[in-house]
Amino acid sequence: MTATKMPDNFRCGYIAIVGRPNVGKSTLMNVLIGAKVSITSRKAQTTRHRITGIQTVPDAQFIYVDTPGFQTRHSNALNKTLNKTVTNTLISSDVILYVIEAGTFGPADQQVMDLLPKEVPCILVINKSDRVKDKAVLLPFAQKIAAMRDFAAIVPVSAKLHFQLEGLQDEIKRFLPENQPIFGPDDITDRSEKFLASEIVREKLFRFVGDELPYTSTVLIEKFEQEGDLRRVFAAILVERDTHKSMIIGNKGARLKEVSTQARLDMEKLFGGPVYLEIWVKVKSGWADNEAGLRAYGYE
Repeated sequence: MTATKMPDNFRCGYIAIVGRPNVGKSTLMNVLIGAKVSITSRKAQTTRHRITGIQTVPDAQFIYVDTPGFQTRHSNALNKTLNKTVTNTLISSDVILYVIEAGTFGPADQQVMDLLPKEVPCILVINKSDRVKDKAVLLPFAQKIAAMRDFAAIVPVSAKLHFQLEGLQDEIKRFLPENQPIFGPDDITDRSEKFLASEIVREKLFRFVGDELPYTSTVLIEKFEQEGDLRRVFAAILVERDTHKSMIIGNKGARLKEVSTQARLDMEKLFGGPVYLEIWVKVKSGWADNEAGLRAYGYE
């Protein structure tokens, strides 16, 4: 809790960012808060936890919650847990950002829209609007989606190009309750460095192994130590089969080395100091469909 008294009309609240997988929710949050706290990947469904990103301005504190994309393809214990996370976040938020991709609206988008509670103000965020070549089609598209539900506001943006994000924040601020800040002015997330380290490794895993890698792979930080500015991170990548293990390691260990190097560089940038990183790959079959195991690996 911050000790500094803020203006009487200071606004502070929770903003849930929801949408089907791969509409750019994590990129949007990272850009809004000005730091990378939620992993991004071209591979869908990479966000698995409720990630909080915080931005504080002179008259408001925005507490963004990036949620997993709502899962419709598999019904294992992992995906049931992720879906529960989404629905719980929606109910407890002050504002909802419902993110869709410009020019695209399918059954998966509709399924997420059907989850949106009527009692929480919901802003329709049309992301990737820079990709629409003919801007004349954007307005009818927005009108078509707006007719499906009563939205508090409609804002076309491009998270990647930082387009219209100030306008989006102005709309969000209108619906935040008058409250003193919950976090300190310099906080950017409520997640620990240990958690962020595991997410960074997982992002690089998806980026460098790509579509070959099963969705059920995960990362466990077995040891996280700090000596002065140096952080020592020992991580295990959990996979379900030996074939997945060899896929990640690559020819003469080249792929694992690339994952490790890029993850270390990202950690050093985020933590502001040197990082020593060691990564192993371990086979643990059936972990994604074991509820007790999921809790042990940090899935609530």
